[in-house]
Amino acid sequence: MKELTARIDGEFLAGQRFVLADGEVTAARWPVLAGRNIPPLRVGDVLARGGEPFARVESASWWTGNPSRRVWILEALARLEPGEVALEHERRGRTLAWITLSDKGAAGLRADASGPLIEEMVRAILPLGLARGFVLPDDERALRALIADLALVQGYDLILTTGGTGVAPRDVTPEATLAVIEKRLPGFERAMTAASLTKTPFGAVSRAVAGTLGQSLVLNLPGSPKAVRECLEPLLPALAHTLDKLQGDPAECGGPA
Repeated sequence: MKELTARIDGEFLAGQRFVLADGEVTAARWPVLAGRNIPPLRVGDVLARGGEPFARVESASWWTGNPSRRVWILEALARLEPGEVALEHERRGRTLAWITLSDKGAAGLRADASGPLIEEMVRAILPLGLARGFVLPDDERALRALIADLALVQGYDLILTTGGTGVAPRDVTPEATLAVIEKRLPGFERAMTAASLTKTPFGAVSRAVAGTLGQSLVLNLPGSPKAVRECLEPLLPALAHTLDKLQGDPAECGGPA
């Protein structure tokens, strides 16, 4: 647990959103918590006072100006009055971003069932401090930019995509993913293919990619809820261990003989 010092300019109520700034900012749309010695915060991080949760990081951004300042948008979890405070910084649970790639879904012409299913399945096996969904058209550049932001700026633990893994002209999810990941995980890819092939020979057509970017695990899944369930299920037991290793856990991978 790390500690930071901040000055609260106004009363914060539970459920209220406010800005945590690394220094002074003005003309903010929301109330401002001006901090000092702010450590690198990630989406889902919790600020606490005396061990009691006070706020949760919702997103990270930059405050306009010259020079611009790093800011975070937080949601207050409890009431806090104005003044100088010492806040502890800790992480409670994992964070998940799911991205649905669908031209029709992005246009509001199709309800998304696959993205919420991803969250349901992950939540059943991992404690999640925060989960967010995104719906994009099948646009390689937009997906590439979103994955990079979610991993390197926002700091999500898990980034799972659904859709766009086949060979149709608009299927560009693997290309976008390969352009940004740093380490590829062929074992995850083989496990998904093997699971698909037990159900249909068309499983061989999938080009789904798995890999890491920063401290985030990035996985491509097929577009249909049925295929999402089939491909994600065999990977679930490995998610926590993979994240632990990716984020610096020094423990030995194998247990005692």
